[in-house]
Amino acid sequence: MEATKDIATKPAKPAKIKSNKKFTETEGFHAFVLFLPYGLLFFTFILLPIIIAIGLSFTYFDVINTPTFAGLNNYITLITGDEVFMKYVLPNTVLYAIVVGVGGYALSFLMAWILAQVTPRARTLYALAMYTPSLSGQIMIQVIWKTIFSGDQSGLANAWLQKLGFINQPIQWLISSDYFMQIMIFISLWSSMGIGFLSMLSGIMNIDQELYEAAYVDGIKNRAQEIIYITVPSMKPQMLFGAVMSIVNAFNMGWIGVQLAGANPTPGYSGQLIANHIDDYAFVRYEMGYAAAVSVVLLLIVQIFSKAANALLTEKDDFTGREQFDELEHQYRVFRSFFREEWKKAKKRIRKEVFESECGEKNKEERNKDKDGE
Repeated sequence: MEATKDIATKPAKPAKIKSNKKFTETEGFHAFVLFLPYGLLFFTFILLPIIIAIGLSFTYFDVINTPTFAGLNNYITLITGDEVFMKYVLPNTVLYAIVVGVGGYALSFLMAWILAQVTPRARTLYALAMYTPSLSGQIMIQVIWKTIFSGDQSGLANAWLQKLGFINQPIQWLISSDYFMQIMIFISLWSSMGIGFLSMLSGIMNIDQELYEAAYVDGIKNRAQEIIYITVPSMKPQMLFGAVMSIVNAFNMGWIGVQLAGANPTPGYSGQLIANHIDDYAFVRYEMGYAAAVSVVLLLIVQIFSKAANALLTEKDDFTGREQFDELEHQYRVFRSFFREEWKKAKKRIRKEVFESECGEKNKEERNKDKDGE
């Protein structure tokens, strides 16, 4: 009996919980191994060139001699001494980025929305036809566009305009500074249906059709309201991706002007963009330090435009991180206090029911005894 009593009164040992430390370390190592190739590629081809460009922008480097520290001279020269940059390159780049970036972005969304309305087979064919120019842009420029805008009578544009009686003699489209930028913008818009276009098309196709049905029940009356209230809000991630790709492509398509003109710089600097200016100083004049400074300025401009697009297309949170934590903590406290109150009420109700049941049994037994006594 004493042994049984000791066993009964002896507190039970808590069950051992196996530690997940080894499991966590293994998972962390696996995650590190999977991330390592991407991290090395990102550092080698993106982060490291940016660091080198920023470092070279503070030096004078002509490829032959050792770089010498120049401080802010390259940036000062860019702002105050480079007349070509301030008079031609910067205005051309801003105009080109606004027209091609915004116009190409709107055109991509419009064409993606139109293709979403047709049959799947037709959609596939049209999407392939629209995406092809972005893949073979340089070949198309050499084979088609330079033939169309050739400056002699064999050029298709001159031949058509002369046949219709609009001009009497051929126009030097690719030499005249009056037409060069317009031709660049036209060709850029023609080849702007790239990855951003496919992203928008996939975003539109993945929208739940029940949302449109519910919207029409709630009062939407036409397709314009459908686009504003359903389509655009439902595909904001794809819209943001398309905006970023349009911005990057708009600042990176200086090669179109070089392909059309056949030389860098373009005629009268009419199609000279920042990317062309960098190539001119880096690979023609071999002033690598100054070219690096211009590339850093281009990086900052692209970053500003990307941040603006991100601010417009990203949903803003109502709370900051600290405010969200405080709100969650407050909700937890409210839930805990509510749970405690409900538990107290439940305990009182259970005790009351038990008491009433016990009292009812006692009264029943007393009544039975009275009956037996009678």
